[in-house]
This record gives sequence, structure tokens and C-alpha cells, in this order.
Amino acid sequence: MAHSLIWLPEVLTRADLKVSKVPGWENRGKLDVGRIFGVICHHTVGGLTGNMPSLNVLVNGRPAQPARPGRPAKRALPGPLAQLGLARDGTYYVITAGRANHAGAGSFQDIVNGNSNFIGIEAENGGEMNDFPWPKVQLDAYYRGVAAILRHIGRGAESCCGHKEYAPKRKPLDPRLDMNAFRSSVKAILEGTAPKPVLIPPVEPPAQPGGLRRPTLRRGMKGDLTKRVQEELKVQPAIGNFGPKTEAAVRAFQRAHDLVPDGIIGPKTWLELDKVKVIKP
Repeated sequence: MAHSLIWLPEVLTRADLKVSKVPGWENRGKLDVGRIFGVICHHTVGGLTGNMPSLNVLVNGRPAQPARPGRPAKRALPGPLAQLGLARDGTYYVITAGRANHAGAGSFQDIVNGNSNFIGIEAENGGEMNDFPWPKVQLDAYYRGVAAILRHIGRGAESCCGHKEYAPKRKPLDPRLDMNAFRSSVKAILEGTAPKPVLIPPVEPPAQPGGLRRPTLRRGMKGDLTKRVQEELKVQPAIGNFGPKTEAAVRAFQRAHDLVPDGIIGPKTWLELDKVKVIKP
């Protein structure tokens, strides 16, 4: 039986955010949530490279960690560790529709059971100044995802907090963001005063009147055009199914050509692919 937060993917998708469901998300974890009062924002303190290197830990839990300079030892913590993981390219990974071990002991607005009463979002970031500034596409998705959730549960921007505000003694820097500025951005989205996000068009503009236009390709799409992209990017097997390997190859190509590494082949990525080899419908 699915847990209560089964609405998460639809709410995020309606906000024009990129969503990837982790298999088993509907009933991952033993417990369900209680009444949801808001969102707690976190950073992963994960790897400095890669799009979402902390995903496995968020899904399956954290092993015990010995003490190291400046950081105490940590006990093992079973997963899931958040309802949502936010990748550097702005993708939301839906980890569980139920309770997650993301908050621990603390209090915000007199609510003390963060694991049961708050949705936890873990955004991929190393947590230090060597992983700053955050990618613009990731921060924008953070604001818009939180706003979409708060709108769905009938709450305002004041119902969003950082882990450092919920548990200041234990997590004084989590996340390394100005949460007052964060809430202001969320409030602007909720009130409709924030600039609209620039969305990737479904097809590229024609090069000339009557010219052919290639569709925007992303994970889950299939077809001969996807197969030709796989062949160009050396993705094996090249069978025309846009899966995680193809998405990773597209991201690598985009990084190498100074594009936003979102794993989506839109007009800008098509132009760069054309410089390597023209891929026509």
C-alpha cells in the first residue's frame, strides 16, 4: 500500500520541474508521515562532482562514520533519509512517499517531530565554501519545488525552514544558504511576483521557413532520433531508449560545451550536437 505523500511527483511536475521517481518510492520505509506542516531544507554534504552522488545514501541509509578532524563520529542511520533529493541539474528524485529520517531532534514553530510532520528535501551540495555558489538551475528548482509543496498543503513561505533552524546546535550550517532570502524567493513564487522560469520548448525553432524541427528529447523517450544521439555519444546499447546512461552521456556532453547539464536535448544542445555531426529527423 502506498504511503500518504503519493502526490509529490504530480505536484512537482505541475510546477514544470524535472522529476525522476526512484523505483519503490511509493511504499519505501516502514512508516507513513503524519500531518504535514511544512518543508525542511537540507544539503547532502556529498561529493563535489556528479549530479546526485548522494542518492544511494538517501535511499538506503548512512553507515556508521568514524570521527574526523572537525567532525564527530556518526552512528548508522537507516534510510530513507529524505522524501526528495534535489540534483545539481534541478532534477527532483522522489525517494519515498512516507516518513524519512531527515530531521531528528529539534523544533520549528513548536513542532518537534520533524520526521513525521515535515517533508525533507536533501539538495546535492558539499556543504563547504568550495561548493559555492550553487548552480542557478538547482537553486531555482529548490525555490519552486518548496513553493509547489507549500501551495499544495495550504501553507505559506514561513512554513519552510533550514535544518539549521530546526536543530541549530546539531546542524548549524545545514544548509549553507540564507534562509530568510530563501523564504523571500519562495514567497515571491507563491504570490506570483517571481519571474517565470524559462522552459525548454518541446521542439527546436525551424532554421528556415518550412524547415524540419527536432523534438526535445529527455529520459523516457524512445525512437530512431534517440538511437542516433546514442550512437553519436557512444552510448551502448544504442537501442533508442533514453534511459539513465543516455542522460549521463548528454550531461557530460553539455558540461564539455558550457551548457546547463540537465540531461535534456533541447534547441541549445541540438546546436552543439550539429557542430559535431548533424542529426536530422
